[in-house]
Amino acid sequence: MSTTGGSHMGYTIRDYVPEDEKSWLRCRVLSFLDTAYFDDVWRARPRIAAPGFELVAIDEDGTTAAILDVAVDGALATVETVAVHPDHQRRGLGRALLAEAAARAAAASATTLDAWTRDDPDTLAWYRAMGFAESDHYLHVYANLYTEAGEPGRAVPQPRPGLKPVILFLHAKLADEQRMREEFTRVHVCRRFAKPLA
Repeated sequence: MSTTGGSHMGYTIRDYVPEDEKSWLRCRVLSFLDTAYFDDVWRARPRIAAPGFELVAIDEDGTTAAILDVAVDGALATVETVAVHPDHQRRGLGRALLAEAAARAAAASATTLDAWTRDDPDTLAWYRAMGFAESDHYLHVYANLYTEAGEPGRAVPQPRPGLKPVILFLHAKLADEQRMREEFTRVHVCRRFAKPLA
């Protein structure tokens, strides 16, 4: 795949443009719906800082079928978002976008491509199949009043006067996983996957 984009089985792979935003957001939220990121919903698309890049796979109707954003910081390129719309999964779009991303990252002098993700079996299997190796880990912990009333108080026992925690998102050390799982209903292992760029 060239660094100017290309095609894959009837899809056009190209750079994201502002007109893609609504379709991009829809693709992301529907892709994440059945994953550990189901509530990570955005109303506006954040931009990747230069010299990063943003790729989309567009179907024949002009709809965003898959997305992949990469931030490049020196020798490290990090996948910020990767998602394939459920109606377009298992067609090689993620693999095609990743190949384009790896070529662009290498051209930008990156030597490593990495990504952080949670504990979804299909996602973990995909990264492994794409040649990534798993390394660093930490926890994503949610303390949610609506899941169990005492959770926010366990996470923040003395909140600021006048404020009552309702839903909190926290990071914790992997070594504390057992204790976190005993105290909170929703705990995810966040994992780093990385692969060298040839």
